[in-house]
Amino acid sequence: MRTQVAIIGAGPAGLTLGRLLERAGIDAIVVERRSADYVLGRIRAGVLEQSSVDLLRELGVGARMDAEGIVHEGAEMSFDGDMLRIDFADLVGRRVMVYGQTEVTHDLMDARSASGALTIYEAENVALHDIDGPNPKVTFEKNGETVEIHCDVIAGCDGFHGVSRASVPERSIKAFERIYPFGWLGVMVDQPPVAEELIYAHHERGFALCSMRSHTRSRYYVQVDASETVANWSDSRFWDELRARLNPEIAEQLRTGPSIEKSIAPLRSFVVEPLRFGKLFLAGDAAHIVPPTGAKGLNMAIHDVKVLGEALVEFFADKSSAGIDAYSARVLANTWRTERFSWWMTQLLHTFPESGDFGRRIQRADFDYLSASRIAQQSLAENYTGFRLSAG
Repeated sequence: MRTQVAIIGAGPAGLTLGRLLERAGIDAIVVERRSADYVLGRIRAGVLEQSSVDLLRELGVGARMDAEGIVHEGAEMSFDGDMLRIDFADLVGRRVMVYGQTEVTHDLMDARSASGALTIYEAENVALHDIDGPNPKVTFEKNGETVEIHCDVIAGCDGFHGVSRASVPERSIKAFERIYPFGWLGVMVDQPPVAEELIYAHHERGFALCSMRSHTRSRYYVQVDASETVANWSDSRFWDELRARLNPEIAEQLRTGPSIEKSIAPLRSFVVEPLRFGKLFLAGDAAHIVPPTGAKGLNMAIHDVKVLGEALVEFFADKSSAGIDAYSARVLANTWRTERFSWWMTQLLHTFPESGDFGRRIQRADFDYLSASRIAQQSLAENYTGFRLSAG
């Protein structure tokens, strides 16, 4: 098989890149080791920055998002029950859209299927070859046969555990990582959200988040030790713990029910440098991971592939390598800025036992400063809704 761009991974990063290239007339094949049903079964959050919303609309996959997504003009912060609303619309004139990552993936899948663009699911033993040479290729096994895809460029969009980053020689790549000593225990429930906007809560017992998937389905989280297991948490224990960490008036309004999904997500900050290795370009979770506290993972992936897609259009259509040569530096600038914000949100809202009473007093001072300073609130709102460069 022959294509211009081989995209590894059919998550939102790979599918968004495929859609960008398809609309520019550039041929791309998406290779995914899992089934389509498995990809759609992955439960992920979805708070979309305005720039992500705009791109999905531009790509012709925003109709269902606009019909079913929930626009938020702000978010609530809480510290030991004290409440503070961050008004995005007033502070920076922007908003966010609550629309699940699974739904974004579904829309992109449907568009790709409708156009006839090729996606190969359940590709086994995927391997990348000659990424530093003039003739890169991808091999995999399908139905007992070995398939080769010869291409000009490979886009590694296959996540943290994918083959793309693992194909880079260790001497050519540097990883930066922080693993946090806790995770998020999340519960999905078919009940209306406790509030119209997200609530991020710090409590001496730990962090809590009140989120949503729709007007009738809610997603709630509590901070737990990294050693915890789902089996230790009955529904009743979870609801009791969540109530204990929320403002009493909010806790009183909480509507509970049997969980329809329960899982624990570990938290880590992770970045690799550089993001280009010859003809291989890393994007999305293959390149970086952020704690979910700042709702940035999906938006970072969309940002990456927008930059990469524009660079590849320039490379194939204009015969210029300027965009792909600058890709790594451009994406890493946004990556580290976003990593900093997610780290800051995580530091403010979670409990760190090793920090002791001094650490909690610093967190309280940080919250009090945020409450008193419009400039501090603007900084949070600017980063949460999507930092924009003024030029360049």
